[in-house]
Amino acid sequence: MAIEPEVFRAALSRFASGVTVVTCRDEQGRLHGITVSAFCSVSLEPPLVLICIDRNAGSFRALRQGEPFVINILNASQRELSERFASPVEDRFDGLDVEHNEFDIPVLPGSLAVLECTVREIHAAGDHGIFIGEVQNARSTDNASLVYFRGAYHFVG
Repeated sequence: MAIEPEVFRAALSRFASGVTVVTCRDEQGRLHGITVSAFCSVSLEPPLVLICIDRNAGSFRALRQGEPFVINILNASQRELSERFASPVEDRFDGLDVEHNEFDIPVLPGSLAVLECTVREIHAAGDHGIFIGEVQNARSTDNASLVYFRGAYHFVG
């Protein structure tokens, strides 16, 4: 018996998750960014994390090319960034002041934490891809965190 998508979505919404924006660049040099709540740590040694991206997203295609990526963990005041990168806007970086790391990947200023990653593994999983990234560099602050719970934004800390 298959579970109804609405029932599954409602059950998953009861799990509070941090909010991230994953940024990358494709082989042609175009910037990509997407809001991602399917993120978690995998291993301390080596330092590995995973993100899950819808296979229809432009960011999926860019990440599948094996390019480096950045996970920007959003602070409590960055809800607008989460909404921007979750929207269907063509150029999500238009007018946005960003920094660039050594791989020329956008880093969102003010993020609670930043994880700079290289693609280590890619796995197919239903309508999403699971990207395991090896963390090359990390930095963090002590601000409050933006979280998503029961279909709404909240903050912790």
